[in-house]
Amino acid sequence: MSNKEPGKWWVSPSNYDDEVRRDYHFAPKIEILDTTLRDGEQQAGIVLKLDDKVRIAKKLDEIGVHRIEAGTPATSQEDADAIKEIASLKLKAKIFCFCRAMPKDMELAKSLGVDGVVCEIIGSEEMLKFGKRWTPEQAAAACIEATKAAHDMGLYVTLFPADGSRARFEYLTEFTEKVASEGHVDSLALVDTFGTFSPEGAALRIRKLREKFSFPIEAHFHSDYDLGTASTIAALKEGAAVAHVTVNGIGERSGSVALEPLAVSLEALYGVKTGINLEKLLELSQLVAELSNYPVYPSKPVVGNKLFGWSTGLPSSLWSNAKQEDPLIMLPYHYNLIGASEPVLYLDKKSGKDNLKYWLKKTGLSVPEEKERELLDLAKNKSIEVKRDLNEAEFKALVAKVS
Repeated sequence: MSNKEPGKWWVSPSNYDDEVRRDYHFAPKIEILDTTLRDGEQQAGIVLKLDDKVRIAKKLDEIGVHRIEAGTPATSQEDADAIKEIASLKLKAKIFCFCRAMPKDMELAKSLGVDGVVCEIIGSEEMLKFGKRWTPEQAAAACIEATKAAHDMGLYVTLFPADGSRARFEYLTEFTEKVASEGHVDSLALVDTFGTFSPEGAALRIRKLREKFSFPIEAHFHSDYDLGTASTIAALKEGAAVAHVTVNGIGERSGSVALEPLAVSLEALYGVKTGINLEKLLELSQLVAELSNYPVYPSKPVVGNKLFGWSTGLPSSLWSNAKQEDPLIMLPYHYNLIGASEPVLYLDKKSGKDNLKYWLKKTGLSVPEEKERELLDLAKNKSIEVKRDLNEAEFKALVAKVS
């Protein structure tokens, strides 16, 4: 892949310069673990029912997600039933569930037919001491018993030390070593519960963890500083093998790392194949927005419904001239790449003559050429009055007025 892929994207050539790419250490295969059905549902105000979760899981599998974290079975009977139903579908994706460090949670997970468990424990000394009111010895003992039980039942075990990003590195590694040697660890999730990593900090910790352990390291980051995607890519560049994401970036507080910009960025900006069917991203986003009752804001990267269009005169004119030659002259990536429609031109107080021509053609209306300036001025004034771009009915009324 290159910085310019016809019909796909056109990005800076600097991204693909050897001086930049020689420092990449991406894993041979990067897996995507989607936790929309668990961490995503932990967004305050979101409740997904069994049928919702099944529909989302099927769509996640359809677009090529490698792992689906289907929920926390201890939360409710309906959650357990949903996980069991998803596991029974025999999807291509591996099915995981989120468990406390308790053997009974592992037994429940096994009974539901999942492939693996994400075993949570508090991973920072302060949160363990002042939040959980546990000692490190208690936490280690619980994890050892639980992970060993899960492994003995044939489950893949991801150790998930919550808030591990803020833990002292020595504490995190010593704790992990103890659980791995006396219990069982198939992979370790580096968990940035409160989104506190800078990309550089995430990269350093991943690099050090990979030097310390032979099992895969996973990246589970949040976006409280709006750096979750950047920090996850930084972690992947240092060899993290799995990225944890949610659809639309839903999740606790400001949300988790969004699947959509992560997948598009990896392919277009870094030349890394994810196996995700990018053309289905918008479809998936709209399904989750509908079922979660959590709308996507119009300018949200990749999946916002007003990304592909302009209201300002100059870019509208540039698009009108350039689109026939190559749409990518005016786009970072092609709208077809993520299953979106061709860009549109909006009409508001910032618009110019090409916006007006677009709207006349769109509505099948016409005005004398000498009236076009008057119509544009009326449209600008109407936009100021209503404080937004115009809709079709408003535009038709203005055309009637000047005609």
